[in-house]
Amino acid sequence: MLPKILVHICCAPDGLYVLKLLQTHYQVTGYFYNPNIHPIEEYQLRLKETLKIGQFLQIPIICGEYEDKFWFQATAHFKNEPEKGRRCDICYALRLAKTAQVASSRNFDFFTTTLTLSPWKKAAVINHIGRMLGKKWGINFLEADFKKKNGFKKSVELSRQYGLYRQNYCGCLYSQR
Repeated sequence: MLPKILVHICCAPDGLYVLKLLQTHYQVTGYFYNPNIHPIEEYQLRLKETLKIGQFLQIPIICGEYEDKFWFQATAHFKNEPEKGRRCDICYALRLAKTAQVASSRNFDFFTTTLTLSPWKKAAVINHIGRMLGKKWGINFLEADFKKKNGFKKSVELSRQYGLYRQNYCGCLYSQR
C-alpha cells in the first residue's frame, strides 16, 4: 500500500505536473486552499480547473474554504512588499498551515505543496515552513523543488496538452499590480 499524501495545489497547471509525478510513489489527494486569489472570479476559475485535473488523474480533490478576509488581515502590513517579499512568506505559511492541519486530522502520511514548481516562489523558504509545520502537526512534510529537472517547463507543456487555463500572476491582488 502506497503512503497517503495531501498535496496543496495553487493552480491546475502546477497541480497537474506535480500530482502526476507523485502518483507513482504515493496515494495522492489534492487540496485546494488559496485565500490569496483575487478577484473571486479568478478563484472560481482556478478551482474549476483544479477539479478538472482531479478528474483527468482520477485523484480526489478536497476544497478548502475561501478565507480572503483572513488572508487580507494576515498580510495587511506587507501589502507594499515586492514580489517574493515577506508578504509571500506569510502567504506560504497560511496555506501550508491549513494543509498540515487537514493532512494531520485525516491521517495522511505526508503533505506537500505545488508552490515550489513556480520559478517565482522560494523553494527553500517553502520547505523550511513545511518542515516546521510538519513538526507542529505531527506529520511528515515532503520537501521538494519541483521546478528542478525542467519541472516548470514540463508543467507548461502539460497544461497546453490538457487545455488548462494558465494564469499570469500568483493570484493575490498585490501581485496582479
